[in-house]
Amino acid sequence: MFQAYIRKRSAPVINIVEKGAVKKFAEAIGDPHPIYVDEDAGKRSRYEGNIAPPTFPRVLEYGSVEGFHLPNVGLIHGEQSFRYERPLRVGESIRCHTEIKDYYERNGTGGTLGFLVMEDVGEDMHGERIFTSQAIVIITETVRKRLSK
Repeated sequence: MFQAYIRKRSAPVINIVEKGAVKKFAEAIGDPHPIYVDEDAGKRSRYEGNIAPPTFPRVLEYGSVEGFHLPNVGLIHGEQSFRYERPLRVGESIRCHTEIKDYYERNGTGGTLGFLVMEDVGEDMHGERIFTSQAIVIITETVRKRLSK
């Protein structure tokens, strides 16, 4: 169903890791650690500044793969992982893109399920990778039928 999109990626999008957005995100996930919001604590840390929570890349913009569209309903968030080369620093600009890594299908009790593997990448402005996030989206039989029409 999505094999034609495998290895396709979006054009890069520039994001700024804004202090206010990091504070709101930390509050929303219930993690009040000072490293995220307290400037003095950030300066005293080994990072010499505030950093974003590990799952913060979830709210960044990654652009879209040309011609690729998923419905807003009926999908299952199957899995997500984050791998960091270094922390994401508050105030920095980063270049982000998304890539479709794989698509495969498996038969289940409710019909055929599609598994879409997507990877989001954040790099500094010199092209050095900061993080990689991989997500698996499960597409149910009902959604697969609707998409194939």
